[in-house]
Amino acid sequence: MSDMRYLPRAALSGLIDAIRDAGYRVIGPREETGQGGLVYREIDGVEDLPQGLHDRQEPGSYRLEKTGSPRYFAWANTASAIKPFVYAPREKLWRVVHKEGRIHFEPVERDAAKTAILGVRACDLAALELQDAHFLRGKFVDPYYKARREKLLLVAVNCSHAAATCFCASTGDGPEVSTGYDILLDELEDGYLLRVGSTRGAMIVADLPLQAATQGHLEAALAQSEACRAQQRVLPGEKDLARLGEQLESARWTKVAERCLSCGNCTAVCPTCFCHRELEVPALDGKSSEHWRDADSCFSEDHSYIVGEVVRHGTRERYRQWMTHKLFNWVPQYGRIGCTGCGRCTTWCPVGIDFVAEANIVLGLAEAPEPELPHVDGSEAAQ
Repeated sequence: MSDMRYLPRAALSGLIDAIRDAGYRVIGPREETGQGGLVYREIDGVEDLPQGLHDRQEPGSYRLEKTGSPRYFAWANTASAIKPFVYAPREKLWRVVHKEGRIHFEPVERDAAKTAILGVRACDLAALELQDAHFLRGKFVDPYYKARREKLLLVAVNCSHAAATCFCASTGDGPEVSTGYDILLDELEDGYLLRVGSTRGAMIVADLPLQAATQGHLEAALAQSEACRAQQRVLPGEKDLARLGEQLESARWTKVAERCLSCGNCTAVCPTCFCHRELEVPALDGKSSEHWRDADSCFSEDHSYIVGEVVRHGTRERYRQWMTHKLFNWVPQYGRIGCTGCGRCTTWCPVGIDFVAEANIVLGLAEAPEPELPHVDGSEAAQ
């Protein structure tokens, strides 16, 4: 199934039509001004894709720039990952009804629509694998996640460039997609290299005007992947990250806490986070109640409320918990770290806390930058 073919750019609309004809709603990257960037939303066709747009990401900053390029996927990643399409940020789990003198528990319908996501990145596919490990392969299978996951078709696109916040090469998850896709594209100037990774993918592309890929196509795809890899940040390696457990009293956690707002933005955009809380929503007449699951964050105070007390009282403890959990404590449970190098936590941090930089500083692999002093001009100094 991995034979590489070539799809002309004009035939991308045919691929979208073929996916829709197979019964899928199609989700793709769209520019939404109110969101400040690219997000995954339902699309009708190629006219909804971000043609000629390039993202510029830095700590605490995300900007889109028009380039005039014919490309649709010349960006590093979207503001939202694909996680919301399998792990809903809010959903009802069951309903309790009082009738006929008894309490009845009623299940919630778990049917899911067939959904195809176009433009999936390597970091998000790796994150989906971690979500699968948590929700599908443990002792208890989450039926709500399972229903959506089974109806998901994934059309991945290899990255052609990296943002200044990307580091998926360090985690071993990109920039090239290696597994987990139904269809994989490499976007070139005039078209796409195409590979299929599943029977479903093969059926969808069967009637497309595919051509034989040339050596020039292969070399162009390899060159842009290598350039993307060379642009990336460097997260500490596995042996260094194993020392995080020895750094729990590092003074650096206090320095981070002086800037961190405990807002939870980093956990909201992280493609692997799955913390949640459960709550009852009773009806006003007292005859029924709904049980809901809401996405939560380890940065909220009540998330660490255990047996009558909060065990992580301040931002220092909460940021430390988040980083050490991602880069150290996930390894015994899942066999790897819980970070796939997308860099969203750094981009969408309102105060620009740099996740990779902080990991290097905590482990003593880099010096902490000197604090920036406020600029005072002559007139202010005179006062």
